[in-house]
Amino acid sequence: MHQPQPHQPSNADFSAWGFDGATAQLGMQLGSSAVAAGQDYVSRNFGTYIPSGHIKHQFNVSNSYVIKKLRLLLFPWLHKTYFRRPRAQGEWLPPREDINSPDLYIPGESSFGVAMVWVVILGESASRALMVLFFDFGFVKLGCYLLSIPASTPVSDLLAYGGYKFVNVIFSMTAAFLGLKGPLWTLIFLYAFSSYGFFLLRSLRAVILPDSANVPATQGTGVVTQAQRRRRIIFLLAVAVLQIVYMGWLVRV
Repeated sequence: MHQPQPHQPSNADFSAWGFDGATAQLGMQLGSSAVAAGQDYVSRNFGTYIPSGHIKHQFNVSNSYVIKKLRLLLFPWLHKTYFRRPRAQGEWLPPREDINSPDLYIPGESSFGVAMVWVVILGESASRALMVLFFDFGFVKLGCYLLSIPASTPVSDLLAYGGYKFVNVIFSMTAAFLGLKGPLWTLIFLYAFSSYGFFLLRSLRAVILPDSANVPATQGTGVVTQAQRRRRIIFLLAVAVLQIVYMGWLVRV
């Protein structure tokens, strides 16, 4: 079985981003440390619910993957396909090799950033982030159960998809801290919600309405009737629309 490689700093040229070599190297070292710390935290606190192999897979990221994923989350309309690419052995490619593969590194770092804003700047509890994340996860799992959607998607994948909302939440909160208010901030928040909602809609479609041509051979899609397909589409839309409620609560400062 393929063993995912740990996050390694790449030799990418960051001069176009305005960083010199030393600054870029320091950033990549901090990124590698953050990946290792995040993987260790998830393993210690959620290892009972998420197999260690899934955790390693979710943290198998690279610097270029993180940059491209952030761009995808903020500008999902520019991305053509959201189907993940399987290996020949019937496994999914890790995030560093497939931009459509979910990871836990970006959700973990972004949710931590939101929590720090509440605790350090606003003096509030960080429990709001966990409440939103697990309520969102529970709603999706319950819907999959009631609609008889095969439970082949790992828990870590669903947590990753739900956790990506924190990137767009940070985008909205940053605009507020920069002094943008009123209709302009509302437009920024609506864009952040719509971009994440679109990303989630396209990503979860492969989970809720899988295509047999885009899943590993080890996973079956089953036969979906027209009535089942219609109910699943309604559920998928409900999951996407609910994000405005979650994100609205998260950005309330």
